[in-house]
Amino acid sequence: MTRIDTNAALIIVDVQQGLDEHAYYGGQRNNPDAETNIARLLQAWRATKRPVIHIKHNSTNPRSPLRPGQAGNAIKPEVAPEGAEPVLEKTVNSAFIGTDLEQRLRDAGIAQVVIVGLTTNHCVSSTVRMAGNFGFETILIADATAAFDRTGVDGTSHPAQLVHDITLASLNGEFATVLNTQDILENLAIGTP
Repeated sequence: MTRIDTNAALIIVDVQQGLDEHAYYGGQRNNPDAETNIARLLQAWRATKRPVIHIKHNSTNPRSPLRPGQAGNAIKPEVAPEGAEPVLEKTVNSAFIGTDLEQRLRDAGIAQVVIVGLTTNHCVSSTVRMAGNFGFETILIADATAAFDRTGVDGTSHPAQLVHDITLASLNGEFATVLNTQDILENLAIGTP
């Protein structure tokens, strides 16, 4: 089992209201329990006084529900920031581009990051890949992220679960260690909140 550092940062990527607009993002979504699992991890991080960093996507696409000023831009209440938990805002897929995330982690002496959020094959994947490339020990929580159906260049429809599974398979062992929520909660030795 992967050891979770006492200062491992939980990075919550783009868990925003606008991602409930499934039609805009390609249709059906897998893992309806993603937000519940993220909330469980967030509660555990707070209980063990580990650092939490929230990431919020401010889309520049005028049609996007994640545009600033739209209701969809808001972080979902079940994972909303509390106290001094930082919220880093970005306009591209990776949480490391256009933010001080890397410097913030290095300044705090954080070597291990646990990444959760939406969506598996877009902003989560981009953030995980960069975290791994920057040399952070990166853990991705499979059941605390989700994907939408995607249409391939040939018009083939790919179901959300397949998109999710292939993304996880591509990241595991190369950019991150992929685990599940319960693995982490047991590792933190506080059980299920």
